[in-house]
Amino acid sequence: MNYRHIYHAGNFADCMKHALLVSLLQHFLRKDSPFLVLDTHAGIGRYDLESAEAEKTGEYHDGIGKLWNQPPDSPLAPWLELVRKAGGPRFYPGSPLLTSLMLRPQDLLICCEKHPVDKRTLYRLFAGQPNVSVHERDAYESLRALLPPKTARRGLVLIDPPFEEPGEFDRLATALQTIHSRFAAAMVAVWYPIKHRTPIRQFHNSVERAGYRNVLVAELLMRAPHNPDTLNGAGLLVIKPPYGFAERAQDQLNCLKAALGAHEALVSELVPE
Repeated sequence: MNYRHIYHAGNFADCMKHALLVSLLQHFLRKDSPFLVLDTHAGIGRYDLESAEAEKTGEYHDGIGKLWNQPPDSPLAPWLELVRKAGGPRFYPGSPLLTSLMLRPQDLLICCEKHPVDKRTLYRLFAGQPNVSVHERDAYESLRALLPPKTARRGLVLIDPPFEEPGEFDRLATALQTIHSRFAAAMVAVWYPIKHRTPIRQFHNSVERAGYRNVLVAELLMRAPHNPDTLNGAGLLVIKPPYGFAERAQDQLNCLKAALGAHEALVSELVPE
């Protein structure tokens, strides 16, 4: 309950996660049928980068602050256009606001936020948007309560924990089993921090052992993951990624690597289709 994303908003990990999220959502827009997005750790939706909290860490300077001059044909352009639309460069949109900007009238976004103050902030942000709902719920409990969706056969479940408590990777592995049993058709995207490789390997192994098919991993490393006390990189594990996503994701990560001076950008197949 102590975590506040405002200190980290717009950093390299946010940029990587949100650029890839926009690419995943573009896939759903190719068909007229409605889709659902369940954002399990929604936060407050929009972050003021001129706030005292954001300036205290200054992490956004080495993230979104280095990306404004991308050319119009950049692989990052669709995401950056939405960031500007949401109020950039001062205001940085989190995943729920980015998603809401891509919704059509028939689509639905469900946001879950456990912290009561953050939930109220998020509720005010989306007041008047009938296809966005906000719940004060535990992220993992929401998977049992809100899946399967009643109005859509297609959907994305985005799980983006703060990783402030031990055992988060174990909870993620259980969550993936819950999603598979309740909404097997869902695309799933799981963000995770990379400090050192051991817990990442264990998490990936648990996904492989669970019998999932068609699993992709995208990772952006700012430095070699040797120091377990430092955020050295970030990853996004995607179950059932759309056709062509691996190539687009690699292009986006390569662009981020060049602009941010990252150590490594890699998209790999964890489990084949």
